[in-house]
Amino acid sequence: MSAGVPGASAGPTVVLIGPPGAGKTTVGELVAAALGVPFTDTDRMVEDEQQTTISDLFVERGEAEFRRLEADAVARALAAPGVVAVGGGAPMTDSTARLLEDAPVIFLSVAIADAAGRIGFSGARPLLAVNPRATWTKLMDQRRPTYERLATWVVDTAGRVPEDISAEVVGLVNHG
Repeated sequence: MSAGVPGASAGPTVVLIGPPGAGKTTVGELVAAALGVPFTDTDRMVEDEQQTTISDLFVERGEAEFRRLEADAVARALAAPGVVAVGGGAPMTDSTARLLEDAPVIFLSVAIADAAGRIGFSGARPLLAVNPRATWTKLMDQRRPTYERLATWVVDTAGRVPEDISAEVVGLVNHG
């Protein structure tokens, strides 16, 4: 299988999963640049294709429709080489979880203090709009077992800068 090998012709080089504030997009961009491969953020894919924000998709079309669009975007992203960052809830969709089981996956683990500092728990995160800290903690409690089950590797991001985290990810991808 060619997944996980930089420059491979099919499948992702690495997939980043984790909760909001883990640094998936920031780290993903740095890892892709270091490896010389494309970077895909599936949340951005959905927003670009739907020409609206995820928050507006939740309000106007509902979470179920967003999750359908998200699952489709993830499936397409995983079919191509490069670094892929998936939305925090994407691995909770059965079809997406099945695809991730065969991919090189890094769970970017983050504590609430670091996540809060990175994303500020703004209204731009629809599932965190009401009581963001309690909601984030509840989501993390629900999602952590899935993140850990799907992860090839777990990288702790607590108190670390993106450049340090991305260097660890590149090392894992290159040397397993």
